[in-house]
Amino acid sequence: MSSTIESAEHKALRSAVAALGQRYGREYLARVAREGGHPDELWADAAKLGYLGVNLPEAYGGGGSGIAELAIVLEELGAAGCPLLMMVVSPAICGTVIARFGTDDQKRTWLPGLADGSRTMAFGITEPDAGSNSHRITTTARRDGDDWILTGRKVFISGVDIADATLIVGRAEDARTGRLKPCLFIVPRDTPGFGRSVIDMELQAAEKQFELTLDEVRLPASALVGDEDAGLLQLFAGLNPERIMTAAFAIGMGRYALARAIEYAKTRQVWKEPIGAHQAVAHPLAQAHIELELARLMTQKAAALYDAGDDMGAGEAANMAKYAAGEACVRAVDQSVHTLGGNGLTREYGLASLITASRVARIAPVSREMILNFVSHQTLGLPKSY
Repeated sequence: MSSTIESAEHKALRSAVAALGQRYGREYLARVAREGGHPDELWADAAKLGYLGVNLPEAYGGGGSGIAELAIVLEELGAAGCPLLMMVVSPAICGTVIARFGTDDQKRTWLPGLADGSRTMAFGITEPDAGSNSHRITTTARRDGDDWILTGRKVFISGVDIADATLIVGRAEDARTGRLKPCLFIVPRDTPGFGRSVIDMELQAAEKQFELTLDEVRLPASALVGDEDAGLLQLFAGLNPERIMTAAFAIGMGRYALARAIEYAKTRQVWKEPIGAHQAVAHPLAQAHIELELARLMTQKAAALYDAGDDMGAGEAANMAKYAAGEACVRAVDQSVHTLGGNGLTREYGLASLITASRVARIAPVSREMILNFVSHQTLGLPKSY
């Protein structure tokens, strides 16, 4: 089955998740965020229905499907106004990395809980001075007998306060070359020396952002995920799903905003006809819909390549999908707010807060400029400027 034509199973999954999302909706998520809580009820219901672990191996309680299916779940929850950000990091990044590269013990310990939603894991890669440059990561891991000692800082890490552990990207010295290479470590939330502080964001979201400090954090040998020589491969095995899921998050948000604007344009009457009859209102909404559909196509392609085991092909497609979805989301939200005029800026209509939220997909987990760099160098073969 071509990834451009959705299967009956995928359509049924969309429909079922949409029904769940509609039971909660935007107001639920906004209320939870205002009260400083977390969307625990929605998370539990999604888990009970098997949606959170749909991409994880059946042997560990997952659905045995792939990132394609997990992306559908996130997109449809987003289109209903209640996306779950922790889906991007817990089952998609951490679950995938552990399922592909973890030791048998790590799989037994973590995958059942990640699959049924009873445990969550955050992901710590970004640093204050490294940005998107994984080669400048300064969090280091050094051996001390059988243990590892981690030292460093991370920034803009989602959900650390509710996650049972954080998958931390550090760098360890290669015994043969002396160079630093990336390694991934599972750091439980209450590990001594593992500190966190909330970053004050304009973003209205239930999931808080944190700066982390790792001050001589001692970890057992079993905290290292998989083989320390496969660090870069393991890292990108997590980053491709992250980009695909971010694209799904953005497409869902764009669809939510657009649906509100279409509803308004059909019923809002200023002259004889509803405002949606005017092409100056209708055409930009049609354009936003087209751009979201195109972004979804590339997201489906990226997920299909990743699930087929083509990491290189998926890397290019996942970056393109994330770029396209981020742009489409921002434009859809902007046009939707504009369609409602003054009402688009009221809390009642629930679109104004998306002006800030939609920017996230342009910035995280990698900026659109870095994606353009990737495509310039990797796809077009142009020389690097850095």
